Amino acid sequence: MIRQLSIFAENKKGAMGRITQILFENGINMNTLITNDSAEFGIIRMLVSDTDLAANVLQKAGYMCHSDVVVAAEIADECGSLNGLLDVISDGNINLDYLYVTYNTLSRLPVAILKAVDLMEVEEFLQARGYKVLERID
Repeated sequence: MIRQLSIFAENKKGAMGRITQILFENGINMNTLITNDSAEFGIIRMLVSDTDLAANVLQKAGYMCHSDVVVAAEIADECGSLNGLLDVISDGNINLDYLYVTYNTLSRLPVAILKAVDLMEVEEFLQARGYKVLERID
């Protein structure tokens, strides 16, 4: 499993730039980034080179942050691979809270980031079905 940082930020002009500037100033590399917004606030989910340091410096700057774990499963870089993964998850009667896809620069393969209630069960289930579950993404 991989640690993910969620940041709650006001949905206003320049908010993302302020966050990335703080990370840059502290030598923190973003490997993956996804944003979800609402009218007033957004949730920014990211995988970074140092989750603890990122949370610390962002909290000091006034951002509300939360760190949790997600499952990262490599999938083939071909049409239908995400659909195949989702079929396997459905066959296992696993309910996902959310998912997004990123890219592993070392393996040059897509990686599905999965959040569910019982992540250990998801990880073991996917490994038993031949999926490579990652401990980090580069």
